[in-house]
Amino acid sequence: MAMLARLALCSRSPSRIRQSNVCPVSIRAFAQSKFPRPHGKSLAHRSELKKAKRIVVKLGSAVVTRDECGLALGRLASIVEQVAMLQNQGREMMIVTSGAVAFGKQRLRHEILLSQSVRQALHSGQNQLKEMSVPVLEARACAAAGQSGLMALYEAMFTQYSTCTAQILVTNLDFYDEQKRRNLNSTLHELLRMNIVPIINTNDAVVPPPVPNSDLQGGNVISVKDNDSLAARLAVEMKADLLIALSDVEGLYDRPPGTDDAKLIDIFYPGDQQSITYGSKSRVGIGGMEAKVKAALWALQGGTSVVIANGTHPKVTGHVITDIVEGKKVGTFFSEVKPAGPTVEQQTEMARHAGRALASLDPEQRGEIICSLADLLTEKKDEILSANKRDMELATTSGRLSQPLIDRLSLSTSKLNSLAIGLRQLAVSSRDSVGRVLRRTRVANNLELEQITVPIGVLLVIFESRPDCLPQVSALAIASGNALLLKGGKEASNTNRILHQLAQEALSIHGVADAIQLVSTREEVEDLCRLDKLIDLIIPRGSSQLVREIQRAAKGIPVLGHSEGICHVYIDNDASIDKAIDIGIDSKCDYPAACNAMETLLIHRDLLRTPIFDQIIDMLRTEHVKIHAGPRFASHLTFSPSEVKSLRTEYGDLECCIEVVDSMQDAVDHIHKYGSSHTDVIVTESEEKAEQFLQQVDSACVFWNSSSRFADGYRFGLGAEVGISTARIHARGPVGLEGLLTTKWVLRGEGHTVADFSEQGSMKYLHENIPIPQGGFS
Repeated sequence: MAMLARLALCSRSPSRIRQSNVCPVSIRAFAQSKFPRPHGKSLAHRSELKKAKRIVVKLGSAVVTRDECGLALGRLASIVEQVAMLQNQGREMMIVTSGAVAFGKQRLRHEILLSQSVRQALHSGQNQLKEMSVPVLEARACAAAGQSGLMALYEAMFTQYSTCTAQILVTNLDFYDEQKRRNLNSTLHELLRMNIVPIINTNDAVVPPPVPNSDLQGGNVISVKDNDSLAARLAVEMKADLLIALSDVEGLYDRPPGTDDAKLIDIFYPGDQQSITYGSKSRVGIGGMEAKVKAALWALQGGTSVVIANGTHPKVTGHVITDIVEGKKVGTFFSEVKPAGPTVEQQTEMARHAGRALASLDPEQRGEIICSLADLLTEKKDEILSANKRDMELATTSGRLSQPLIDRLSLSTSKLNSLAIGLRQLAVSSRDSVGRVLRRTRVANNLELEQITVPIGVLLVIFESRPDCLPQVSALAIASGNALLLKGGKEASNTNRILHQLAQEALSIHGVADAIQLVSTREEVEDLCRLDKLIDLIIPRGSSQLVREIQRAAKGIPVLGHSEGICHVYIDNDASIDKAIDIGIDSKCDYPAACNAMETLLIHRDLLRTPIFDQIIDMLRTEHVKIHAGPRFASHLTFSPSEVKSLRTEYGDLECCIEVVDSMQDAVDHIHKYGSSHTDVIVTESEEKAEQFLQQVDSACVFWNSSSRFADGYRFGLGAEVGISTARIHARGPVGLEGLLTTKWVLRGEGHTVADFSEQGSMKYLHENIPIPQGGFS
């Protein structure tokens, strides 16, 4: 009757009818086309969770309640918002909730204390109140008192999102009795058909009480009924695609959370139970992680995918459910399909272990590996170009890539030869890198301190469309003794695969093939950026959008790179016309997709309507460069090209902006306002203005009378680069070998203690600099 009353209320509610623009039938029809997955086998990968149509969300005791404070209203509100959002997408959402005992306990305690207070006031007077105690509260009575209030709370919260709810109370008999089971199934299907969110709980008012614990004896925590088995049974019974079990831990650990070396398990497979050491049960419920795992495996066997995650963490509660459904790496995902290769976490551990062995090699041995890779690039060029041709054909036919990205994807014999030359150059120049002494100090007699260069650790390089990036960064990682994790775009998968094989073949000559790993699993970039305990530095190579996304996602890992390449060339009124034309053509047209290509041409006002200006415009038109007029340039023209939408645009194609400035200082101010601190150029015959420009422009690369395209590690003589950084700390500009090294301090003594240098001690600090011989190594 309660359910029918709520359904009737829902159908009568004019506010809900007004606020909802989609009828239940049309939402269900839309869902059939958007999530067309027949139930049967569980989803094999996290990325497939986006297909989940019917979802059960189980709210554990610790999620719903707060110690001694009843329900956690803030958490519940954010969970309701996420469930309502998914429901309004056309999915079918169900909630299995705890909380009735907690809610009822809070109400009964309040009533008992109020009653005791009134009685004492009547018998003893207001000023002689005795200390009041709460008697033991029986769980079933608490549940009876709390069920209506809990449901009213859910109704009020879901109403804010024009979503109707219905309460279902069940016991074990509803699953074991065939007629009751069919009735339950029919009721739930009817509710889902009408776009209603069923909220299910065990009928704790009539079930046998749980085992007594400290809470039911008047302790400081709240005990509520565990619903793990209920959620699993319900998910299988209703053929749900996904069961999300929220508790107060991040997921399943290989040993109790908080213990040494406990690791969160990303994906759990049936048969892995023996590798798990379970801890104590939930602090507020009667279940524990072992019960959750058993329920999850039972649901998985029944065809429902399962994720166990944290629903109490304040930083993630507001999006934990939607993140899971979007396929993000949250909590522990239960899967029946075990991948053939290692997980990305295992790859990272393998790379770190082999990377330490790589760092311990002699510089000559690391140089041999790099030279071997260079030789393989030329020896295996036919295989490389064949794989690249397949990638190019797929990219062209798919139509998903822009022309600049297709240009970056392309490899040629000349590119491979240039790569090989750069790698051999790096092999020679890198021999005094790792272990080089930067500073040596005599702290005191027989106490010497050294600062030496060491590898950073594990690098994650994420790149798109540019397979030539792989051998470059591989060689730099080898030279610097760093382990390397590579994540390339799928558009270059064939080329990346063979280049990685060649890198591992070169590494194998000294037994460190695992130091460089290519991530080929379905890991999302955002998920990789969360591996802050495994990765030491992220280097993105790709579009400005990719770099910005990585910078946002990598909360705990430093990111080395630049988000945009808005490079300027300023033509001064004292410029040579030949130099201006040659530099302008080269900066824009040599490789328009490159991050160091010119995007804005600044022209001194005095050059307007002069032969040099006309020749510059003719040059750009001859090269088929589309011109966008800056606002000041447009004001000088009667018929101007299309006015630029933004002066902060990176075109990455045969397009550029032209803007007029009044002086060299005006050009500097424009660059500081609209540039990206990448590469900026002045073309002038005035040495005084050139030096002022070089000093004042705060960019990673600042050039005088030379093309912006020189901003490159190979052209700088670095041999190779991992990218160009516009950061103002650590490496800046083209980042080569030096940018991939950090330092450590080494102190050598003979039993020295700090007490020796106190006022009563026998020793004094000297702090004398010790000369470092050329090529000095620790």
